[in-house]
Amino acid sequence: MSFVQNFPFFSIIAAMFSGILSSVLDGRKARNLSLLVIAVTTGMSVMVLGFCMRTGESYTYMMGHFPAPWGNEIRAGVLEGLTAVMFGLVMFFAVIGGMDHTAVDVEESKQNLFYIMIDLMLSSLLALIYTNDLFTAYVFVEINTIAGCGLIMIRQVGRSLSSAIRYMIMSQLGSGLFLIGLSLLYDVTGHLLMSPAKEAVAVIEAAGLYAVPMLVIMAVISVGLAIKSGLYPFHYWIPDTYGYATPTASAILSGLVSKGYIFLLIKIFYRVLGQENVIASQMINVLFVFGLAGMLMGSVHAILEKDTRRMIAYSSVAQIGYIYMGIGLGTQAGMVAAVFHMFTHSATKALLFISAVGLYEVSGDRKDYRSLIGAGYRNSLAGIGFAVGALSMVGFPMLSGFISKLLFATSALQSPHKMLPTVIALAVSTVLNAVYFLRLVITLYTIPSGEENEGESTSALPEKQKPEGIKESREKQIVLKRQRFSKFRLAVVSYILLNLVLGLYSQPIVAAIGKGLSMFD
Repeated sequence: MSFVQNFPFFSIIAAMFSGILSSVLDGRKARNLSLLVIAVTTGMSVMVLGFCMRTGESYTYMMGHFPAPWGNEIRAGVLEGLTAVMFGLVMFFAVIGGMDHTAVDVEESKQNLFYIMIDLMLSSLLALIYTNDLFTAYVFVEINTIAGCGLIMIRQVGRSLSSAIRYMIMSQLGSGLFLIGLSLLYDVTGHLLMSPAKEAVAVIEAAGLYAVPMLVIMAVISVGLAIKSGLYPFHYWIPDTYGYATPTASAILSGLVSKGYIFLLIKIFYRVLGQENVIASQMINVLFVFGLAGMLMGSVHAILEKDTRRMIAYSSVAQIGYIYMGIGLGTQAGMVAAVFHMFTHSATKALLFISAVGLYEVSGDRKDYRSLIGAGYRNSLAGIGFAVGALSMVGFPMLSGFISKLLFATSALQSPHKMLPTVIALAVSTVLNAVYFLRLVITLYTIPSGEENEGESTSALPEKQKPEGIKESREKQIVLKRQRFSKFRLAVVSYILLNLVLGLYSQPIVAAIGKGLSMFD
């Protein structure tokens, strides 16, 4: 065995132990340790990706070297390595970009707790990517949920606490359904490792046994993970969750957490239930319909929102709908498009949330459209970053969102019965995306009139005009930190470059996704 093949296991364990070690460190040291671990695990994921690309096949790693059915396995291939690299990059720049706000928004005595949650989130995401064991997947689903709640409520203000409670309730509902599905699957197959379970499922399907239980298993697993990933109409926890967390938490929760659950669902479809069986059960059609509904209704809700941060959050509902629509096409091309859009949304949504914070800072920390008039001039880099992210979501050429929509459109041609609704939904959703995203971009670059410029278009609002709870000292702290070293600029520029890479060099990435999916079987 090559030493590189140990890296998936090392990555998961390193992230977990980083969280344990951070519990006895202060906030600054815990932050530096988290950044170091994210960078190291991302580097190891790059090596795993390179190894699998060279060998052209996936491999399993038995922890403790105990074989099935007693041992716990990790499985790594091209798609796992590529996904781990993308998640690592997005998380690293999310921590960098929101670092100054974290130092101000989170009590000094609790900042190490924030980075403990970051470490646990990283560990759980890597485990969901690499694990080949269903029970291990469930354990890390729960760790992911706990870490997500911690990231939401760390600010300890009213809306963040209520958002965390709502997130916990919906997440536990999804987790409960997922656990019921796994329990039924174990009862039917007698296996928890994915490969033996798939062999047992194939025997059951060939013999025509347990038709109803298998349908129930597919349904509860799919619905459970759909709830946790925010598929419409299970999306009502998203606006408050993404809208009231710290910038780093919002970028990670919107860009990565839901994608981890979707990636796990794709693995279960391919490696456990069998893609052919899922298609035959018509479950794929249900996801397709809900995906189309999410694409449209998420955009409608975003248009109706007055709070721009909630608008960005609602756009995630639409983008998750795109992913499920691609999965629902039931073809290899549709799945490739769905996975690529996972990467697109991860990088772009993090860019939007981090850039938006820079715009709010120069607008008195207000988030309504009127207060953001001209904000693109007051913070030029934040304005450019938000414009790039918005244009990507709309589908502007050269950006990653354009490639995603092109892949969805071309994959629809391979599904004659679903081609027309897919193309219509893509067209309508793109128009709706343009309405709410370009409306805000135009607002950012509208020159304020005399009345708007007087006391409202700058961050130096009179104290009586400041929203309740916004203190001038907080704004000054952030400004002073930015003057020393702008991590914010590094994060925004990096996200823009990542978006351009996905848009301009999409062909090898799409080819790698297709190759990785072929290794899933």
